[in-house]
Amino acid sequence: MPQTQKQKIGEIGESVACEFLMKHNFLIKDRNYRKKWGEIDIVAGKDKILHFIEVKTVSRITEHQPEENVHLWKQKRLARAIRTYLLEKKIPEETEWQLDVMAIFLDFKTRRAKVRITENIIL
Repeated sequence: MPQTQKQKIGEIGESVACEFLMKHNFLIKDRNYRKKWGEIDIVAGKDKILHFIEVKTVSRITEHQPEENVHLWKQKRLARAIRTYLLEKKIPEETEWQLDVMAIFLDFKTRRAKVRITENIIL
């Protein structure tokens, strides 16, 4: 099935996010964990904390911030996907985890990206 332009930009953003995380000593454990009720873009570990990361990518300037697209409905879907992941992967209950949102700003003219992280979103 061919990708839409939005899907291509999202995939590029997720790759940029993974590179950024690895440069900052995160271990990428999973990408694009999908269930019918939700998807987790990136699962990474650092300092004994499991990070569930939602990536929002934009390639043009808008009046809205990318993080604003993680609305209540999306948060509920993420919470369910995270619970499923923890159970399915048999992650010990005492494992600390958090939800982070990474906003990726792509500039195709200069071939550069800017990254902004909002950590530990409350679900």
